[in-house]
Amino acid sequence: MTNIRYSQAPWRKSSYSSNAEESTCVEAAPLPRTVAVRDSKLARSPIHEYGTASWAAFLGALKSQA
Repeated sequence: MTNIRYSQAPWRKSSYSSNAEESTCVEAAPLPRTVAVRDSKLARSPIHEYGTASWAAFLGALKSQA
């Protein structure tokens, strides 16, 4: 069962997931104290939540490697 909090979340697909040939598609949605992350290809995939500071550190690490 989908949590209403997730169903109303403003999901955003990763810009790296736009290639139709790619098999990885990730969506993230900011929530009040966390960021929810899911696989956009699988409707019933697990949703993982990360603290906003952890998510910001993760994105910062990715950007520094680009």
